[in-house]
Amino acid sequence: MRPDSRTLLVLITAAAAWAQDPYELVRRSIAQDQLDWVRMKDYTWQAHSVEKSLDSHGRVQSTKRETWETLMLDGQPYRRTLERDGRPLTPEEQRSEQKRLDRETRRLTAETPAEKQRRMEEAEKRRRREFAFLSEIPDLFDLRFEGDSTVDGRAVWVVSGAPRPGARAKSGDAKMLLKVRGRMWIDKATYQWARVEGETTDTISWGLFLARLNAGAKMVFEQTEVNSELWFPKRLLLTGSGRVGLVKRLAQDEEIEWSNYRKFSVDSKIVPDQPPNPKD
Repeated sequence: MRPDSRTLLVLITAAAAWAQDPYELVRRSIAQDQLDWVRMKDYTWQAHSVEKSLDSHGRVQSTKRETWETLMLDGQPYRRTLERDGRPLTPEEQRSEQKRLDRETRRLTAETPAEKQRRMEEAEKRRRREFAFLSEIPDLFDLRFEGDSTVDGRAVWVVSGAPRPGARAKSGDAKMLLKVRGRMWIDKATYQWARVEGETTDTISWGLFLARLNAGAKMVFEQTEVNSELWFPKRLLLTGSGRVGLVKRLAQDEEIEWSNYRKFSVDSKIVPDQPPNPKD
């Protein structure tokens, strides 16, 4: 039996209302984000970071730059340095990186099936623990649908959020979320995070040495679609001040950009294209 026009109108209206429910949007976007992180094991990529240490007046005291490649070795991410402070590695540094890669490759090759299974299970437990706090966002935050927009030419929904008064987090990581407010730009076609902004509203402390991040620290995180199938990190910008231990104060800006995502295969190179001559 074909539905009449009134029924279709009700269904369309209900679907539109559901699509703009900020809690459903965030829940679905979190599920998609975690799924893509699992599937990253099929890719290799490069990244470049710039870290600026600032004085109390916001002036740059020092700058540190690094470029690296992340390879997947038997399902495990491995980071190989390519450049430091804007210069390629010296032949000696390249040999050192290659030796480190060779040691890790030999270690993984020598694993027994039981050891490999245990390693993979432990890695999965860590991944689940690291991302579990995200699933608490809809329960901890008052979320508000702010309308439609675009990011890099793609249609997105915009959702803002702030901790709900009296909310109680289940995990330690999620407790830090209670001192953060933010905004998400969620891609309409894929429900992925095209952009996330966050700002700390109070001091956040963590770690054995009592690292502290002061109120007012800001984060911008952007993602991009790769090969029309997955969304991966594109850019992360962190700015803020804090303290490490009882004495050392810190203020810094850090930016990381990811690029050159490639599907990993047996043809992916995991050694330098031109190994340095030992006589150099």
